[in-house]
Amino acid sequence: MTAKLAFDRPLVTVDMTIFAIRDGALHVLGVQRPADKHEPFPSLWALPGGFVNVQVDKDLEACALRKLKEKTGVIAPYLEQVGSWGSVDRDPRGWSVTHVYFALLGSDEATLKPGGNASDARWLAVDGHRVREKLAFDHTDLLKAALTRLRNKVEYTSLPAFLMPAEFTLTELQQVYEIVLDRTLEKKAFRTRMLAAELLEPLDRQKEGPNRPAQLYKLASKRKLHFFARAFGG
Repeated sequence: MTAKLAFDRPLVTVDMTIFAIRDGALHVLGVQRPADKHEPFPSLWALPGGFVNVQVDKDLEACALRKLKEKTGVIAPYLEQVGSWGSVDRDPRGWSVTHVYFALLGSDEATLKPGGNASDARWLAVDGHRVREKLAFDHTDLLKAALTRLRNKVEYTSLPAFLMPAEFTLTELQQVYEIVLDRTLEKKAFRTRMLAAELLEPLDRQKEGPNRPAQLYKLASKRKLHFFARAFGG
């Protein structure tokens, strides 16, 4: 028999900021909350997530993956914890703590299909550190924290490679770095660094274009993150 606790337990959730490149811009995945007036923030957009199920989830990451698949049908190849937030007023249902993750999806990997209690799922365009839509709960703050972590980490890692489709050129990879960092990078230095890192595997075909054909690459590992010795531009 489990002993009765002498104190109330807070609500525990996991929320996810799922990023992808869509139409040449950075987007984050949003889910629309139910229209039921008894639900908190009815019909507003929110980050996908939900309550920890102690009968099912062996840890926080398992909860994150479960809720993501349940609400959107997305399976993220890269997932990282950003941090935790908790207070008495972040959720009208009671004292709440959430553990926030960010994930990166290739542009050819996400087919959205709302599930759970989400009425819709959509890619929301990122503008600076926010989106145009009003977000439920404190999700605007959570998104800002995740974007800051993403952009800081992109400065010295191969993270943007996880935003690429299965096959891509070095020029396309550089463009994604520049979209996330919001600045241009020197082409020759970028190519030299990427090829020296051995994180890309050349394919036996090229991509045709208006100029000469470009070599196609794929990630050597869909799970391994590469850390560079210095930041881009450093």
